[in-house]
Amino acid sequence: MPLIDSSQRRQKDPIVNVMLNGGRVTSGFRAALFAASSRAGISVNEYVIQAAGEKLLATGSQFSGVFEPGDIPSPAAIDG
Repeated sequence: MPLIDSSQRRQKDPIVNVMLNGGRVTSGFRAALFAASSRAGISVNEYVIQAAGEKLLATGSQFSGVFEPGDIPSPAAIDG
């Protein structure tokens, strides 16, 4: 996917906030989630949102990126 300069991004695909709260999970899942995000070197929020983006792509959704256009591989690249 080609990189898009920031002025073009603002016109075509603006960056917006996602407000999520109230999630309750098992302690084991929480521990695994925090460990995985730590290994990836990103926040838990970023890890969860990136995983959601990957799942959306895998199920056929189309969007330019998660945090920035082009920051997530295409479904073809994920499948190999």
